[in-house]
Amino acid sequence: MTTHLVWFRADLRVNDNLALAAACRDPQARVIGLFIATPLQWREHHLAPRQAAWMQAHLHDLQRSLAEKGIPLTVLQVDDFAASVDALAAFCGQQRVDALFYNYQYELNERQRDAAVEKRLADGVVCQGFDDYVMLAPGSVTTGNHEMYKVFTPFSRAFLKRLQAHLPECVSAPAVRASGPLDDPEPFAPFHYPQRELDATLFPVGEKAALSRLRHFCRQSVADYERDRDYPAVDGTSRLSPWLAIGVLSPRQCLHRLLCEHPDALTGGQGAKWLNELLWREFYLHILAYWPALCRYKAFIPWTERVQWNQNDAQFAAWCEGKTGYPIVDAAMRQMNTTGWMHNRLRMITGSFLVKDLLIDWRRGERYFMSQLVDGMLAANNGGWQWVASTGHDAAPWFRIFNPTTQGERFDPQGDFVRQWLPELRHIPGKDVHQPWLWAQKQRVTLDYPQPIVEHKQARVATLAAYEAARAVTGSHDEKHRTGKPD
Repeated sequence: MTTHLVWFRADLRVNDNLALAAACRDPQARVIGLFIATPLQWREHHLAPRQAAWMQAHLHDLQRSLAEKGIPLTVLQVDDFAASVDALAAFCGQQRVDALFYNYQYELNERQRDAAVEKRLADGVVCQGFDDYVMLAPGSVTTGNHEMYKVFTPFSRAFLKRLQAHLPECVSAPAVRASGPLDDPEPFAPFHYPQRELDATLFPVGEKAALSRLRHFCRQSVADYERDRDYPAVDGTSRLSPWLAIGVLSPRQCLHRLLCEHPDALTGGQGAKWLNELLWREFYLHILAYWPALCRYKAFIPWTERVQWNQNDAQFAAWCEGKTGYPIVDAAMRQMNTTGWMHNRLRMITGSFLVKDLLIDWRRGERYFMSQLVDGMLAANNGGWQWVASTGHDAAPWFRIFNPTTQGERFDPQGDFVRQWLPELRHIPGKDVHQPWLWAQKQRVTLDYPQPIVEHKQARVATLAAYEAARAVTGSHDEKHRTGKPD
């Protein structure tokens, strides 16, 4: 009897799992699963304790689901990726594995690890990898010159054409193996990594819960997504990113469920705006695979590496703690620190504030977000930060600087979101909450809330000068000097 091993990584599900489905095609094969935790590697990658807890909870769920199919799942723990290669090779030897099935990961360290595994197993184990974490494989959507797109809009157009020509299939969960379901599996040891509890009402554990949320969103909410998506006080987004990040959901499942409810989404009909967000995820993953230097915190636009960042630890700490004196920024940071999740519009506002008001290196913000987010994912996190910092692919122009006060007034017009997360400002009415110090001055009261740590207009001038100086040093004249208007 042949033995097929499924190496689970960021694909913790039984439905639409390409590696698992391929391993199970031979009804006579013995199929087993393996997950290898690497706590020291996670620490280097700034894995959020919440995401570690999220993964562990879903591994328990996956272990039970696989047992129902007659597939045992073993969970090992080693220090890092190098040790995981040794552990995997030893496990293959112990279990007399004939073929290894796994789904690709596109980060640089992960790709190097997988190459080392294939080299180690070359003489005795057939290795088969699959593009499961994406709708379409990186490198399959390119320009006429067969190069990766650097701008999102033409990438998305080409991507949609590919989808209209042929949709990627979703594969079914495997059938129960001939040997039948397994007894309740023995629980594995907790990860040797710090963990923080998640609010189960916000993020219920399990593949069934994820699929239920996906169905509900596509049926009930996606029609209003374009109208509501930018307002953090409104529950207008899918909040599916935590399940997508660790692969409890696949992007293909999202695509097919959306088209089931809204068949015209591919051609600009209802649901197209949410589909566009899924394509941004694809864009960042394709870019990461094509330009691996992004995994090493390199800016895509070379001259932006010359920006002279402020090394102000006190201001960075105030930003992290939600004590900047700008309510929309502080409320967003406290939302993330408390729940492990932040609304997408707020990720742009807080990121812009750190980089373009405080002039602090975007890489510090990127790492802090990864240390807090339950949906932390290198490609999207790096892409988002390089967008706000004007250092990456299809980034906001360097002279575009969000005004945090007007952003708050625009996207939280009655201050409901701010008051939810800043209890010290709950007594301030309406949009006055976005400039509480002015309200307090008029009312002649004292607030238990910090004054702004920078003055936005002055900070904006300093940031424009810093970026312009970086361009001048490198002799970059690819765009005319423009000061722009505050957004």
